[in-house]
Amino acid sequence: MEQFLALFARHGYFLLAVIVFAEAIGAPVPAALALLAGGAACALRVMNPWMAVLVGASSMVIGDTIMFFVGRVSGWNLLGFLCRVSMNPETCILRSAESFYKRGKATLLIAKFVPGLNTMAPPLAGSMKMPPWKFLRYDFGGALLYILAYGGVGFLFSDFMKSITRGLALASHTFEVFLLVAFVAYIAYRIWAYKQQRVYRIVPRIEVGDLVALYNSEERERMIIADVRSHGYYDAGAHRIHGSIRIEPNNLEEEMDKLPRDKHIYLYCT
Repeated sequence: MEQFLALFARHGYFLLAVIVFAEAIGAPVPAALALLAGGAACALRVMNPWMAVLVGASSMVIGDTIMFFVGRVSGWNLLGFLCRVSMNPETCILRSAESFYKRGKATLLIAKFVPGLNTMAPPLAGSMKMPPWKFLRYDFGGALLYILAYGGVGFLFSDFMKSITRGLALASHTFEVFLLVAFVAYIAYRIWAYKQQRVYRIVPRIEVGDLVALYNSEERERMIIADVRSHGYYDAGAHRIHGSIRIEPNNLEEEMDKLPRDKHIYLYCT
């Protein structure tokens, strides 16, 4: 614990800023643990609470703002890249979009507490053309809630964290073995989940020219072309392929019930 205090006494604000910023831009670092440690350091008077909150919130909002504007420019390309660690990238994006569809701007207030959505929310808001001033307002609120929640827990339970740190120091070998076993188990789970989800990666596709040829033939009567763009890319005035229908991807169960079962269905999005 003494080493921990010495480290935060010298570099506490810098470490907090770097870790929180890194998580905000998608790096796999545990900002929650850094906030817990920062809260404990504040309780032990190694760091100033108000300065810690300011540094943490500013770093998170800066990182989120960068992701917001990158998402605004690159659209779903960035979202697809961030979702590559997911078992099913398309499902990863759809779940994030669904959260915005159901909760709207309030998603930004809770996003930091939801693994996966915490990184996806800012670029998704940017890709959906949310006004920057509105994004900053809600994102700052969400960042403040996140920092106060985890930092507050670290502050209130600083004595408990000190006991844990002392206990880990006494049982470091056991803890290292535990981490190794947990890591191996996690890798085994990811391999199993990947095999389970492989079937969802096989999506039949058709070339535009082939679809046009079918549409201009007798097959036209037996086909349906459906626009399934997310609501962030679709509005009442959006152009659609001639003869196509509109299906809202975040409301698939009800939409599917309306479709005939005796026709071929071709979907297109962005």
